[in-house]
Amino acid sequence: MQARAYGALESKAPITPMTIERREVGPRDVLIDIAACGVCHSDIHQAESDWGMDIFPMVPGHEIVGTVRELGAEVTTFGIGDRVGVGCYVASCGECDMCDRGHHNHCPDWSTTYNGYEQDRATPTYGGYSDHIVVDADYVLRIPEGPDTFAVAPLLCAGITVYPPLKDFAGPGKDVAVVGLGGLGHVGVRIAKAMGSRVTVISHSPSKEADALRLGADAFVATSNPKALKPLRDSFDLVLCTASSGVDVDGYLKTLKTHGTLAIVGIPVEDLTFNVGNLIGGARSIKGYMLDGIEGTQEMLDFCAAHGIVADVEVIPASQINEAWQRVKDSDVRYRFVIDTSTLGAS
Repeated sequence: MQARAYGALESKAPITPMTIERREVGPRDVLIDIAACGVCHSDIHQAESDWGMDIFPMVPGHEIVGTVRELGAEVTTFGIGDRVGVGCYVASCGECDMCDRGHHNHCPDWSTTYNGYEQDRATPTYGGYSDHIVVDADYVLRIPEGPDTFAVAPLLCAGITVYPPLKDFAGPGKDVAVVGLGGLGHVGVRIAKAMGSRVTVISHSPSKEADALRLGADAFVATSNPKALKPLRDSFDLVLCTASSGVDVDGYLKTLKTHGTLAIVGIPVEDLTFNVGNLIGGARSIKGYMLDGIEGTQEMLDFCAAHGIVADVEVIPASQINEAWQRVKDSDVRYRFVIDTSTLGAS
């Protein structure tokens, strides 16, 4: 099946209209008409070969929300017209220890939603900057009733990136710091507050203080002041670091209480270093998180719906993707662009 899409023909090339081939609907597949697709910074990193792994032509997008148009003969979990979502991966091997434990996101043979390969290891995957997609039903999420289609889309990546560490370490009576108030951080603030935590936002941008408080934060600290972290020593049970640059690991370790955890979910381009004394001195931990399995992702969507949590979004037509990408690189979005895929055919 042919699909309309926007993508990059080569590394660092502008995003342009293209036609791609989708597979026919198999017995276990769901055909989804895409209504909305969020713009994640990782879309840009991958299309610009920042991470050293790329397959072109590339159609980005892994924050997908749409409606079911067609079902395979063996699919019983969804119905025609259901509102559904697709996140950062569309398949896994289903046989390894990680898959058995529901951690499909750690399967060594997972199929990423784009810039990867289907389970045949030969067919490239294409993402949500498109009008439709065909996905194995086991990797499709049910979008709860209530949330706006555009505002819920970023939860398929931003939400499930911050939810697991918050589920592990946030809660009533817990002090949580969220480093970075961007696409990930602003959702993290909302989830941490909904879990009952006291939340401090740490940002290099003093101008974001009003937004942090509007989102529910109890306090705001601007690291434009080089001494800003010093009064925070031994303050937090969890520091959730969503930043992708300028990560002061030692500074954040010192703000942790004894047995506190620094959870890193952003992917800085530069290598990170730290003084081991700041780690072992308070029996502190550094832990990395990357998404969650399908069951965990559905739990996150249901939790957010129950607490009225969505992303702050700016909805754009497909013709503005390149402009939006530049604004993401310039940190000029609060806090997530979402493509209205009904505009894919517009000139």
